[in-house]
Amino acid sequence: MKQIHSDIIQFRGSHYDYGRHQGELLKGSLLLPNRRKQWPPSNKNFMINEQEATSILQTFAPRIWEEINGLADALEWNAHDAIREFGGYYLEYTRSGCSIFTREDFMVRNYDSSPQGYEGRFALYQPSDGGYATIGPTMQITGRTDGLNEKGLAMGYNFINRRNSGDGFICNMIGRLILENCADADEAVALLEELPHRRSFSYVLLDRNGKSIVVEASPRSVVSRESAVSTNHFDLLTEENRYQIEDSRRREEVILSQQDTMAEPYSAFRMLNDSDKGVFSKKYTTASGTLHTASYFPASLKVGFALGQDRLPLMLDFKKWLDGERLNAKRVKGRVDTHLPFAHMTEM
Repeated sequence: MKQIHSDIIQFRGSHYDYGRHQGELLKGSLLLPNRRKQWPPSNKNFMINEQEATSILQTFAPRIWEEINGLADALEWNAHDAIREFGGYYLEYTRSGCSIFTREDFMVRNYDSSPQGYEGRFALYQPSDGGYATIGPTMQITGRTDGLNEKGLAMGYNFINRRNSGDGFICNMIGRLILENCADADEAVALLEELPHRRSFSYVLLDRNGKSIVVEASPRSVVSRESAVSTNHFDLLTEENRYQIEDSRRREEVILSQQDTMAEPYSAFRMLNDSDKGVFSKKYTTASGTLHTASYFPASLKVGFALGQDRLPLMLDFKKWLDGERLNAKRVKGRVDTHLPFAHMTEM
């Protein structure tokens, strides 16, 4: 078992200042040097059209654009490198697994991916220059793997396919845009229909009204359906699925067969986080091992978060934080059964 952690980052202020703050924190981190070793600028899959990316960011994410500028200034990077690293547009990232279950009053989500790409950052951000306050784990610094906003909208996503990609935002930036800009599931669906999508992903939404929607989004089409369970295949846009979706359907069936016993959130958390229940994954070498389990409560604005298997969630009161209280916790600690290094903890 490898001991791991996620740093809890708390900030209130403008997006530019938030970017500068993150840049200062990243100066002493292993994360960016490790990422450059994994994905050097010469890698053709990471090349971007700077002018195109700038235009699309300024159109759909002008506040995130300010955040990127703050990161660039703090790190003393040029615009091209900052957009490439933090822009969440037209980039290549590893595939992932993931399982999500919702009830009217909570969402529980396993984030499955590779340890080598995990950032170990859990962010609470309350902007002063527009956009909703958010809480959740980061990806590509500016993006989010899942999360909750001040309006009680929870979001998580599931990887579907890399094939037949298009020009557009990748999943983590889309997650951030949903949380910062949408008050409920209907607004999120409308945004997902408007945004350009790089890859095929399902976006699971749960709002304060108890509305649970799965949006199937590809570069070619965006459709939505009501559902309480989502894994790694489309039910409507089946032509976009991978050839092998057996494990995705297996996890879906495990959750569906147990959903009547998961009426309360702790039992649902245990179903996804316990290593003997059939949903938690240890497939870290294929970029589909469970790294964290998160639970989101739209009405109370509480969040539960755990790293690794068979853990009790650390409970965080986002509402109290929004009211001005500062969290005392600085890190979430856990254990993961893998020999692979984590990008924020070990020099690669």
